[in-house]
Amino acid sequence: MSELVARTGRHQQRYEQGFRLIAGCIPFRLRNTEENGGGLSEEIIEVLMINSTSGPGLLFPKGGWENDETVEEAAMREAIEEAGVRGDLLHFLGYYLFKSKTLQDESSPEGLCKASMFALLVKEELESWPEQSLRQRSWLTIPEAVECCRHPWMREALEEGFLKWHGSGMIRTMNTDDED
Repeated sequence: MSELVARTGRHQQRYEQGFRLIAGCIPFRLRNTEENGGGLSEEIIEVLMINSTSGPGLLFPKGGWENDETVEEAAMREAIEEAGVRGDLLHFLGYYLFKSKTLQDESSPEGLCKASMFALLVKEELESWPEQSLRQRSWLTIPEAVECCRHPWMREALEEGFLKWHGSGMIRTMNTDDED
C-alpha cells in the first residue's frame, strides 16, 4: 500500500458564488457501557475531534472540496488526512456557512466558506496518517464535544445536524458489523 500524503494547494479548489466549498464530517462510534453488576448496558455515542493547528479548541475534520472528487470523496479524504480514520458516510447533515480569517484568496476575498458536513461511522483508526505530526485525536461524548468545539458553525453541525439525525433513531437501525 502506498503512503498516504495530504493534498496541498488551491489549484483544484472548488468555488461557488464567492464561497470556497468545504467538505467535512463528524466521525463517530457507538460504545457499549455496562453498569457494574446490574447487567444493564447503555450505548453511548462518541465523536472524534482533532486539535486545531491555529489555536485552542477542537475541530471536526474538514477541508477544501476539489474539482476531481465528489463531495463525499472529499469528506472521506479529509477524515483520513486530518484524523486518520476510515468509515462509512451515513448521512448528510447540512450546509454550514462561515467566514475564514486564514483562507482568503482572490476567488473568495472575504474568506467565505460553505461546508457540506456528513456523519461518518468510523470503522478503522489508522496507526499512521498524513497529518499525525500536527494532529491529536480525541474521542469525546457529545456534551464534551459541544464544550470543546472551536467554531460555532461546527457546534451547530453537531447540535442541529448530528443530534437531530441521531435523535430520529437512524443510528440504532443501521446495519453495523459487530466487533469481536
